[in-house]
Amino acid sequence: MKATNILMLAGLSVAAAACSGGDDAASAAPPPGGVKLEVAGLTGDSAMGQRYFGQCRTCHAIEAGVNRVGPSLHGVVGRHSGAVEGYNYTQANLNSGHVWDPETLNAYLENPRKYIPGTKMSFAGIDDPQRRADVIAYLSTLK
Repeated sequence: MKATNILMLAGLSVAAAACSGGDDAASAAPPPGGVKLEVAGLTGDSAMGQRYFGQCRTCHAIEAGVNRVGPSLHGVVGRHSGAVEGYNYTQANLNSGHVWDPETLNAYLENPRKYIPGTKMSFAGIDDPQRRADVIAYLSTLK
């Protein structure tokens, strides 16, 4: 499904790993101003997305320059795939040519391995389109 009325808020690289937990100080701070973002015809709520992002924290940091099993997601919206310095990407990600805008993130987060065959992201995806929109709204605040 194509995104309509996308309100691009900033830069983003990819998200959600099949992990849970991660209770550090950065996860406690609310997103600035409760950002709303329209993606795939849905309005994403950054506060809800921050809650859903908890499952991603074990593999992804939101701080710039901090890579874990997955790359840092700081500034991911608007960023090119494979662009985080110091992260060891697969050739599939390096060669994908994707820019992580809300529409691309929506498709990727639905089923990462289908969207980029060969990615090492083990996360199965987010089935619920509203939850995807919420997570993308949260990711758009990470700048």
